[in-house]
Amino acid sequence: MSIWVRKGKPGELELVFPYNEEYIAGIKGITGRKWDAQNRKWLIPDSCEAIDQLLELFAKSELVIDKSIAYTDNDKSIEIDSGNSNCMIMMSDMLKLKGYSKKTIKSYMSHIRLFLKHCDKNTDLLDEKDINSYLLFLLEEQQSSHSYVNQAVNSIKFLFNNVFKRNEPVTKIIRPKDQKKLPEVLSQKDVLKILDNVSNIKHKAVLFLTYSAGLRVGEVVRLRVTDIDSDRMLIHIVQGKGRKDRYTVLAQTALEILIQYMKKCGPEGWLFPGDDSDKHITERTVQRIFENTKDRVGIKKKVSIHTLRHSFATHLLEGGVDLRYIQELLGHQSSKTTEIYTHVTENSIKNIQSPLDKIMLGKT
Repeated sequence: MSIWVRKGKPGELELVFPYNEEYIAGIKGITGRKWDAQNRKWLIPDSCEAIDQLLELFAKSELVIDKSIAYTDNDKSIEIDSGNSNCMIMMSDMLKLKGYSKKTIKSYMSHIRLFLKHCDKNTDLLDEKDINSYLLFLLEEQQSSHSYVNQAVNSIKFLFNNVFKRNEPVTKIIRPKDQKKLPEVLSQKDVLKILDNVSNIKHKAVLFLTYSAGLRVGEVVRLRVTDIDSDRMLIHIVQGKGRKDRYTVLAQTALEILIQYMKKCGPEGWLFPGDDSDKHITERTVQRIFENTKDRVGIKKKVSIHTLRHSFATHLLEGGVDLRYIQELLGHQSSKTTEIYTHVTENSIKNIQSPLDKIMLGKT
């Protein structure tokens, strides 16, 4: 964790860092320090004396001083930040402290790295025009999807609100409209073709569980042996998307395959360990298992492992299961997310008769 030292108003330096009681106690020992309650940051005098006190109070590794700050002292050495590394350090620290998942942190950090590289200017000078210019670049030149751009917006907002402590530039960001795309769904016949054509028992168990319980790939790889409740025929999903626990169904057929796999491979911690038993199988490995099987059985649709989750929800809905229960099984926070499956069920369309057929029937 680091303390980011940057220029503030004339005669002031701003100290920005994730909440830390030890840091606060140390800063209170600096002469002339004060707390800016409105912007929630500590201020110290812009002087060599104040920086000297910082160096005495904190380890060199804890301080990241912006390169715009003039500091010269032959008796003390401190690395003046070059580029945007200070910003990236603070961003990473804040995301971790706020409990974001590793996957989200990786995504946000990637967006911010690209944003800062595109702008190529001092972070203190970044404003609304820079943000909009970058978003237009993504949409028009990079041809990025609207969902990708919206994620970039979320990342930039987090940067300005939590790291820069400057809310103004992001208050009027214009988001691109969400693209209303329907999920690709496999028929039950195609799902069966895939499940019946996996010879490796471990791979078979992975795909059976993914479809039968509607799991995300990140959830199935992180299952532990203790998450399988065969007495109640439930699977415990621990800290799924959104840091939420939930239960979903354990199919009898999936349990039978799972028992075969466990007898043969004997996993103890992770249900599906990788080459290193201390680590779980990777998401990319599961994706490849699905892709190879799909190609082998001749399915031409552009589908992925996540399609099994979409198919699970659609097939339940076609079977008459209430949408509310499907929402719970999938772990959707909003029912609107689950409602998209009403647009891809066969029941919602196949029973509608085309007016052409009515006209031709009347003619005959």
